[in-house]
Amino acid sequence: MDAQKKTDSPLVLVVDDEPVMRVLARESLQQFGFEVIEAENGEEALSVFDELRPDLLLLDVKMPVMNGFETCKCLRASAAGRFTPVLMMTGLDDISAIEQAYETGATDFINKPINWVILGHRVEYMLRASRFAEELRDSQTKLANAQRIASLGYWELDFATEELTYSNEICEIFGVTREELGNRIDSLLDRVHADDRIAVDEFRRILGERRDGGELEYRIVKPQGGVSCVRQQVEFVRDENGNVVSGTGTLQDISERRDAEEKIRLLAHYDSLTGLPNRELFLERLDIALATAKRHERMTAILFLDLDRFKRINETLGHSAGDLLLSEVAARLVRCVRSTDVLSRASAGEPAQLVSRFGGDEFVVMLSELTRIEDAATVARRMVVALKESFSIAGQEVFAGASIGIAINPYDGDSVEALVKNADTAMSFAKSEGTDSYRYYTQSMNAKALERLALETSLRGALERDEFELHYQPQLDLASGRVLGAEALVRWNHPEEGLLLPGAFITLAEESGLILPVGDWVLEEGCRQAKEWHDAGHTSLRVAINLSSRQFDRWSFPGTVAEVLERTGVEPGLVDLELTESALMKEEETTKALGALKEYGIRVSIDDFGTGYSSLAYLMRLPLDALKIDRCFLEGVPYDTDQAALVDAIMAMARSLKLDVIAEGIENEAQLSFLRKRGCRNGQGFLFSKALPANEFLEYLKRSENETSPSVRSLAG
Repeated sequence: MDAQKKTDSPLVLVVDDEPVMRVLARESLQQFGFEVIEAENGEEALSVFDELRPDLLLLDVKMPVMNGFETCKCLRASAAGRFTPVLMMTGLDDISAIEQAYETGATDFINKPINWVILGHRVEYMLRASRFAEELRDSQTKLANAQRIASLGYWELDFATEELTYSNEICEIFGVTREELGNRIDSLLDRVHADDRIAVDEFRRILGERRDGGELEYRIVKPQGGVSCVRQQVEFVRDENGNVVSGTGTLQDISERRDAEEKIRLLAHYDSLTGLPNRELFLERLDIALATAKRHERMTAILFLDLDRFKRINETLGHSAGDLLLSEVAARLVRCVRSTDVLSRASAGEPAQLVSRFGGDEFVVMLSELTRIEDAATVARRMVVALKESFSIAGQEVFAGASIGIAINPYDGDSVEALVKNADTAMSFAKSEGTDSYRYYTQSMNAKALERLALETSLRGALERDEFELHYQPQLDLASGRVLGAEALVRWNHPEEGLLLPGAFITLAEESGLILPVGDWVLEEGCRQAKEWHDAGHTSLRVAINLSSRQFDRWSFPGTVAEVLERTGVEPGLVDLELTESALMKEEETTKALGALKEYGIRVSIDDFGTGYSSLAYLMRLPLDALKIDRCFLEGVPYDTDQAALVDAIMAMARSLKLDVIAEGIENEAQLSFLRKRGCRNGQGFLFSKALPANEFLEYLKRSENETSPSVRSLAG
């Protein structure tokens, strides 16, 4: 066997037990540019075929081990060799051999002795014919697949014999066999839906008169009882004299398209998650309600509702859990709206309530036929109470809560746009004043909303105007009073409002997307300051930098950190990145990102620990260095036994995970004493110092190096 590697030239496998015949065949075929490989018998030929896939076989009939007939039969039984051309070599007068060659699947035969001069031409012709046949099979397959995918069948009716011929797809569309369907046109018409038969008969009548073709959509009934919608197209075939001799056409199952159109209609007017009317449909109904209220001098109220804790739940438990929560919220809101609260009942097939989901975690409710303004507050209170109760989502008990804004027509707006906008404004003020509350719209809210808009506009230019600065709150060793590092906290030197703390603008930055450039600036400035202190001789002083979840969620964030480290020249071990629990809940992405940061040598801490939904099992899988006890857990310590127990539990969890603990918000000696007795080694808070500008922090640092903090010294003494 000569097993050459197949090239771009056609590859011919010569199978003959006589070496001389193989040599002569090789010489003849190579003159025509063919690549040639050889085999001594059929068994060897099949092995070579499986390995090299030749384009054609020149196969002798009489061979030992396995003759040509058996070889050809085995080849045709395989998927790969089903259509490969086979030229069988037979004796000159062996008619039975020739017949048997065709029976076993040979493409053609050639008599011995071989005319070697014409052999190459013969092979070229067979390969050309094979290519044409393959292209035809490919076209037929593509056409059949296209018809199958499109549920499209064709038919033809001979008017002289009234005989109907059709493709297999027609049977599939009607859900019957060819035997059941027969070959008469009536067998198709009998399966038309009873309600559509008049339309089909009229269609046939018009076609018979005009003889110019046409199309119609109607329903058919399947034997199993199902109903499908089909689209029928008809054309007429004429002879050379112009007489109609037959009808031909296509039949396509368009049930899926019809279903899709219905779904599109529903999606255009209803929320797919909750089934409630969407924004578009709600605004249409509100417009009608306002017109009716104006004619009859009635009041209409809009309640604009936004969930208070949805973002945290969605980020912590995932979007699937968030969707479940929204569905549960929708169901509770519908139960809160009594029939007497709505303008009218929905028409047949539509939801029987005027609660709408506007998008995200926003819901809007329309209340009509109000006799008193106070009635809107009654419904709002009912909703607040209903949503204040816990939800069981994905096996986790969560609390959502809601803030609601109320606007009343005609007092707070006489148009759809004005009423919804003012209710939204009232909701924003309710949210700013605390969770689980509602507010009526007042004119003064517009002025405050404009102030907020002006603040956002000013915030957008604050980076360019270099209005941000970092203050640093010392982090101490609670035993010795030694300053270990500082938490970098951003401040905004507003040109008109003065120095603003994060609470005045961080939420606005997150909502507007400005948190990303602001966060990147904080990261770079904190690293630059850490490098400056290191060069000044404070070689072990660490700087903790807070990250937003949106910063950390960027796939490129570890690379961004690496670029900042290189640009500032700071030692990675002097940087401590602080992330909230919600930012760490995407397990696979989080583990990769934290792993990359750890490779750089950066410390990573969980900020505000205990306010999210982290579990011990989850935290064990993350490469963390420390966790920070949120200040809310220290407010009542040591006198509040529940809070004290929570701190003990957090400390125990940290020890089991081999994590450092930093307590934030230490404000008095009692808290300090409690923490030190529990083994908490690091902390920060007003008891030691507020956050200081960089130059004042350096002075604080120098003082602390000369004398132990009075608070810590008194505890030690």
